[in-house]
Amino acid sequence: MQGQNIIRAILFVVFFSVGAASLGASVLCDDLVEYYRNRQLLKAAQEFLNRLKSLNTDYDILLEQLEKDPNLIKRIAPATLGTEQQDVNTVYPRATPEQLAIAKRVLAANPNQQFVELAMPGWLTRCSEPRQRILLFFSGGALILISFICFGPPKRTTKKEQ
Repeated sequence: MQGQNIIRAILFVVFFSVGAASLGASVLCDDLVEYYRNRQLLKAAQEFLNRLKSLNTDYDILLEQLEKDPNLIKRIAPATLGTEQQDVNTVYPRATPEQLAIAKRVLAANPNQQFVELAMPGWLTRCSEPRQRILLFFSGGALILISFICFGPPKRTTKKEQ
């Protein structure tokens, strides 16, 4: 009799916990999807912030070099402004249109483009479909009812029935 009660208690815990987990997952599915989206957006914002910090560091180094060497402006101004070079004794390389097109694509690329696809788990993607959520909700409720009906405490017999 005692072994039967232990098996009954174990089955109750298993059925109830699986039912409660599926019921909870169906109810909290939208919140879990939002959590994963927010986490991915935070990661993209952190990457963008790191990129901005890197650019700030590069500009600080360039400003420091400009303060140390005033002739640097004369050397980088034609390349920056797109004007012709004045020094006749120096050979300046010309960029081909293909190289310029590749550079434009790299510079114009969206840094957050790599994070467009959300890194949600597969089970959450499947559970977020309305039909699957309803099915999960009812199956969880059915498992909880089964655990209470079939594996609940046995009926107590009164002295008259014995």
